[in-house]
Amino acid sequence: MSATSRHDPVFAAVDLGATSGRVITAAVGPGTLVLTEAHRFANTPVRLPDGLRWDVLALYQGIIDGLRTAARGGPLTSVGVDTWAVDYGLLDSGGTLLGIPFHYRDGRNAAAAEKVLAGFGAQELYGVNGLQHLPFNTLFQLTAHRSTAQWATARTLLLIPDLLVYWLTGTVGAEVTNASTTGLLDARSGTWSDALIERLGLERSLFPPLREPGEQAGTLLPHVAELTGLRAGTPVTTVASHDTASAVAAVPALEPGFAYVSCGTWSLAGLELDAPVLTEESRAANFTNERGVDGTVRYLRNIMGMWLLEECRRAWERNGISPSLAELLADAARARPFASVVDPDDPVFLAPGDMPSRIDEALTRTGQPLPDGPGGYVRCVLESLALAHRRTLREAARLAGREVTRIHLVGGGSRNELLCQWTADATGVPVTAGPAEATALGNVLLQARAHGLVGNLADMRRLVARTQELRHYSPRGDESAWERAADRLEAARS
Repeated sequence: MSATSRHDPVFAAVDLGATSGRVITAAVGPGTLVLTEAHRFANTPVRLPDGLRWDVLALYQGIIDGLRTAARGGPLTSVGVDTWAVDYGLLDSGGTLLGIPFHYRDGRNAAAAEKVLAGFGAQELYGVNGLQHLPFNTLFQLTAHRSTAQWATARTLLLIPDLLVYWLTGTVGAEVTNASTTGLLDARSGTWSDALIERLGLERSLFPPLREPGEQAGTLLPHVAELTGLRAGTPVTTVASHDTASAVAAVPALEPGFAYVSCGTWSLAGLELDAPVLTEESRAANFTNERGVDGTVRYLRNIMGMWLLEECRRAWERNGISPSLAELLADAARARPFASVVDPDDPVFLAPGDMPSRIDEALTRTGQPLPDGPGGYVRCVLESLALAHRRTLREAARLAGREVTRIHLVGGGSRNELLCQWTADATGVPVTAGPAEATALGNVLLQARAHGLVGNLADMRRLVARTQELRHYSPRGDESAWERAADRLEAARS
């Protein structure tokens, strides 16, 4: 990582994931890209009598605290905000938030999805929005929300990062990479689908004008500047506010033919394309076409990633078993290979709860042995994820007519050496792991580009490759063993 000059401009990335938030600053200059974590805070959902909600006020306070810490290091050139996708808040005519935003894992969504699909053919819907069917896509959530008291007085819908930008600046907009996850954007044009919105019985006026990454959203409101200690007029720059879109922008790919896996709570595995793939075969394979930076398409599938491991650890901790992650991975490395595998996308794994028991139920249902201790469960989870990466990337390449010559695995999962190596082994394709903070890097680089410090997307990626720590994994071991495990997994899925 290059040494920073005291003259290098500094940008702040507000980066909220499904389990934690952070404010990270970055000094950016010619050949320089140095990250510093200013503040990290928990993102803990709250279960209320009417469902699972995000504690969005605590998240906003964490952002204010983080920006205050960042301000102690000197002035910031700008601030950018990214978060997870699909969830939203509703504002009334005075701009007041109506209720606490629902969590995408709330159980109300499944019935709403069925209701929407009863009125639309799945093929027709995919032909417009190109989205993977997930029960928590925003258009399904809206169907469930329309029965609540807040709906009648709602005048504006803001996705979570847009809501936070609104509280920081007072300006309203919808950043396009995140808007593309709602199911209400036209996959070809990248604009709101007025026809789809009308057929769903939604008010078009709910959906604000679209913003592209690189636009200035506004400047900090006076009271925000006072609370944080940042200078009045500090710009808030629109970034790729869907965290995966920012992460993909920071993939350190130096050549064509790359695939990516953005691995954290979710594994998002796919390709960067110039145009969406809207075929019936693509829909049946459940691939999504989401907007990326500079009009690119993120052709990918969501895989239920490290969530399975995180929930296993929480279950063990509740039972007084608290091995460190390093201990768990060491035990997993010693556990019997391919003893049992599960489909990470089995709906039984979606909600919070006792994940080891759910894995047991899935294995019993498919006639496989139960893991022997925590290390066995971790091996089951990681091998299953590697197999899911293999299946998804091979299908994506076939459906898009592409050849994959390298996989870039970014995000927190890139620190997991077993997962990286097993992904290389399972796919038969070399894996480059890192950077772990790809989302924050993409966030700050898009700000830096907007301020004239970085060139195009390829220039951004070259800067990441030059300045960040990367590790490389070549396929090894018995490929036929992975083939047999993949066959077992497909048999279990059917």
